[in-house]
Amino acid sequence: MKPAIHPEYTEVTVHCACGATWKTRSTSKDLHLDICSNCHPFFTGRQKLIDTEGRVDRFTKKFGAQTVEKRKVAAKAAKETKAKKATGARKTAAKKKAS
Repeated sequence: MKPAIHPEYTEVTVHCACGATWKTRSTSKDLHLDICSNCHPFFTGRQKLIDTEGRVDRFTKKFGAQTVEKRKVAAKAAKETKAKKATGARKTAAKKKAS
């Protein structure tokens, strides 16, 4: 190997968000992980909600706060307004024919 062109390969401690730590070798000074084999659902068999960018919060703001009753009321109101618009359109069409 040529001297002075390769990065230094040192022993570092890896830190996971779940609290697990272990030693490995790397060219980085320190390693911080969001998920590792100790807390990943595939390896643990448990479900864990991984929301690093707030996507779940945005979804619950948009859709999750709705209950079944609220959705039924909103659907009924939408149906009624659609029916009103349809009857209004029929009336105007009938007026045009009568003229």
